[in-house]
This record gives sequence, C-alpha cells and structure tokens, in this order.
Amino acid sequence: MEWLLPVGIGFLLTVLVLGLRIVLVLRRSGHHRPGKKGHVSLLVVAGSGGHTTEVLRLLSCLSESYSPTHYVLAETDKMSEEKIHLFETSKHKPSTDPMYTIHRIPRSREVRQSWSSSFLTTLQSLVYCFPLTFRLKPDVILCNGPGTCIPVCFSALLLGILGIKKIIIVYVESLCRVESLSLSGKILYCVADYFIVQWPLLKDKYPNSIFLGRIV
Repeated sequence: MEWLLPVGIGFLLTVLVLGLRIVLVLRRSGHHRPGKKGHVSLLVVAGSGGHTTEVLRLLSCLSESYSPTHYVLAETDKMSEEKIHLFETSKHKPSTDPMYTIHRIPRSREVRQSWSSSFLTTLQSLVYCFPLTFRLKPDVILCNGPGTCIPVCFSALLLGILGIKKIIIVYVESLCRVESLSLSGKILYCVADYFIVQWPLLKDKYPNSIFLGRIV
C-alpha cells in the first residue's frame, strides 16, 4: 500500500492545478449565481438514510431569506431527491418558479468501502465539487454528517484560501451521535465555522462545539 501516498499527493496536486484553471476560465466568463440582495444563498448537503430527513427538518425552521437553496447529493443516492422535491413543493405554490437546484457528485465513500480506496474516491469527488462550489458561490453551507459533505466543505475552504469568497460552514452533528462524533464530524470539527451538537456529552468532549439541545 506504499504506492497510495505518492499517488494521492500527485492526484491532489492535479486537482489544485485543475481547480485554478477552472477559476480563471469562470472568472473570465463571469458565470456565477449570486443570491438576491438581502438573501442568503444556501448550499445543503443531503445524504442517504436519515441525514436528508434531519437536514430538511432544519431547513423547515429557516426563513425565506435563505434562498436560493442548492442541494448536493451523491450520484448513487436514489431517495434524497424525491424527499427534496416533496419538501420544496410544499413550500411554494405550483406556479412559483423553483428557488432550488439539485446537483449530484460522485460519492466520496460507499458503505464498507476500505479507508485506503476512500481517500482516492474522496479526491475524485473533490474534482467535481470545486467547480460546482465556485459556480454557485453560496454564502452558507449546511451539512449534518453524510460523507458527501467532506469534499463540498473542503471545496469551500479552497475558495477562501484562494481569496475568491469566504463561505460559512455550519455543521450539525446527527441526532443519533450521542457519545461520539461521526467520521465526518471528526474531520470537520476544526474546520466548520459553527459546529453544533445535540447532546451534552458531546459538548463536554468537544468544547469548541455549540450545544443547542435537540433541534431535529
């Protein structure tokens, strides 16, 4: 497995170079979709299982100022898109133009996938995420644990590092995580601008988190 490290580093450098080229092309074309004046453009990461259900409950508590909403989900996720459509159509009249978009990216890690191969698939997902995040330029990213949020959040960080736009990352740990963080939570704990937990034990273990009690 020694070959994984040089391959991974080389692949990451390729991603960064490709990302910079895409930035230059998109800047010249002026292709972006800013939110309306006085509105907050929101990018929401959906996930299979209960992740999408939880994040939609969070969205139901937000005002209409959070628009447009852009959803990102894994290309193998067959259930989340239907839940999103049902949720959004319940908010708007049929004649109203949709204020949301749905985007698919390669899944960074499948269930029971080995950690070594997950590293490479996550980098592959990052290749797709960076130009998407650059094009959408959301004001806020909201996620609650699916592995898909890792490349999305790191794409947002890269935009900030390059001085293109500072995107606020809000991470809400899943309700089912009572005593320990999910893998996504452990990775993003020091990255998210606001890291929210729903159980007091997690607040004790991770003092930089924000405890709000049960919010989903």
